[in-house]
Amino acid sequence: MQPHAFVAMPFGTKPSADGQSIDFNRVYAEYIRPALEAAGLEVFRADEEQRAGDIRSDMFQELLIADLVVADLTLDNPNVWYELGVRHALRARGVVLVQGPRPNQPFDIYTDRKLRYSLRDGGPDPATLEQERAALTAMVSASMASSTRRRVSPVFQLIPQLEQPEWRKLMLAERNEFSEAYESWASRMEVARQKNRPGDILVLADETPMRALLLEAKRTAGSALLKLKQYDLALEQFELALTIDVDDKPSREKKAVCLARLRQFEEAREWVRRLTGDYPRDAECWALAGQIEKERWIGLWRQEGLSPAQMREAAGFENAALGEAIEPYQQAFVADPAHHYSGINALTLQLLRQHCGGDSDPTVIANLSGGVRWASLTALERDRKDYWARASYAELCLLLNPIEVVRKEFSHMVAAANQDWFALDSTRQTLSLLRDVEFRPAETAAALVVVEREIARSAQPFEPRQVILFSGHMIDAPGREPPRFPADKEGIAAQQIAQALDGLGVGPCDLALSQAASGGDLLFLEACQARGARLQVMLPFAEPEFVERSILPASNGEQWRQRYFALTAAAALEPRIMPNDLGPLPQGGRRASMNAFERCNLWLLYSALAWGVDKVRFISLWNGGGGDGPGGTGHMYGEVKRRTGRVAWLDTRKLW
Repeated sequence: MQPHAFVAMPFGTKPSADGQSIDFNRVYAEYIRPALEAAGLEVFRADEEQRAGDIRSDMFQELLIADLVVADLTLDNPNVWYELGVRHALRARGVVLVQGPRPNQPFDIYTDRKLRYSLRDGGPDPATLEQERAALTAMVSASMASSTRRRVSPVFQLIPQLEQPEWRKLMLAERNEFSEAYESWASRMEVARQKNRPGDILVLADETPMRALLLEAKRTAGSALLKLKQYDLALEQFELALTIDVDDKPSREKKAVCLARLRQFEEAREWVRRLTGDYPRDAECWALAGQIEKERWIGLWRQEGLSPAQMREAAGFENAALGEAIEPYQQAFVADPAHHYSGINALTLQLLRQHCGGDSDPTVIANLSGGVRWASLTALERDRKDYWARASYAELCLLLNPIEVVRKEFSHMVAAANQDWFALDSTRQTLSLLRDVEFRPAETAAALVVVEREIARSAQPFEPRQVILFSGHMIDAPGREPPRFPADKEGIAAQQIAQALDGLGVGPCDLALSQAASGGDLLFLEACQARGARLQVMLPFAEPEFVERSILPASNGEQWRQRYFALTAAAALEPRIMPNDLGPLPQGGRRASMNAFERCNLWLLYSALAWGVDKVRFISLWNGGGGDGPGGTGHMYGEVKRRTGRVAWLDTRKLW
């Protein structure tokens, strides 16, 4: 989505202080609007003819959430001053001031930097217009690129503790085009999140109906990828979020998690050190510091091929690193005694330290035990279905109670999971750690039996060995000139596709993603189906329209139609329909010119990458032509090649 600029200025022709007429419509059309558009912004202008208190809701909403407000202070226009005051009161940054000739300067903004423009015959002076327009473009670009820590508003400068409201709190009570666009987009994002479809989320994140949502969109995309353990891609999303707001706490936290999972521990530790410095009483930040130190400690001694006794001995040698993990968890629990997650981690690590021969303090252990019991049981009083409170209490019982109690509490815990595979797997990882160092082996084994049994009954997400992505030409319609994929070349294309698949060893453990047009798409899907791969057809239109537009126009279109229905009938997964899952094509911003086929290719690309960059293999049956915009075959080819290099280009110019 392009950033928005709201222009607060007089409207029509108005007399200046010396009585000369100024045509502000010309100032807007010739000076302000072109300069803003050159900086990459969409422009919305205020209309002074609206009476105070009767400003249109869309206009007022734009004033509040626009990325930039440009205020023309040539005249002492009450509406312009009112709008500037509202912006300064509610937003800390994002204001640029311009003015034409005037005899004096308003006292309240006398020291503020303003760009001046020249006038002649009531409009912008042609002699200086180009230079002044370029200066405004440069100032706008610099303002948009400046740090989000910089406060432009005099209100926020004078009250340093004043916090800018988050954008949701600036949504008007009256429904308007912004709230309607947001509700539609947010609903689709939530469905994609619940269905665990990060590819959908990545597309929707690029199509936010307003730029104010982009931060949330990137966070959501990163969290979905983090859940799938795609740490590199998740890190990309959180870093993009931080380019929008360098101080965004959730993105800073998740970036630290990604760095730790990528075993970049020094970078993660530095990142979280800054967080705890900025939020010294925040339990989540301290718990994150503990999590990173815990993962670092585990990485120092856990190795495949070692026996539990050997791992226990190796873990004992890393007593100092274990202490560095315990300390921040205890800091988190002190900061918030209701934070049972940090409490149970501090207690577990204390007991593991004791178990591995390190120092322990019985008083600290007793205090932590009582605190975790209170925190987890209190959380369960608030919500009996709180899985993580159940998990904390069950782990507490595993640490301290007899085996019968352990079985009982872990049974309660898995019931609360409601077959959430990811939650159960997180608990399994904790139990595996305890098993590896032989901590209370009988109790740990009993808990693992309960959890493993429930995991076996839960729907484990399909995890493909490879993701084979395809894009290619349709069979030519009769009489196409010049020919691109003549019908009589079908056999050559099918043979080349088959060879590419065999070279990759495609089989039942792999996932094939493609549209299903006559020609390359269907040849690819049929070949993958013959090799037992799982197919996911993704269509840019509802099925009847897709058949009409992408199958029947080909030579022998009716035969291709029959092949399409035979293929989809035998596939385990139903075709996904883009308008149903992603909604209509975006109408504004940088994606407005994208057609349905390009958007579907982008959807395919993101869905493939979300399984893991290292798993993606791209096959294209392509003549090297077409545009280079997002979603085209060229874009897909370049993006996969850039990330993995694992592409197979079947160049139709050389095949026939």
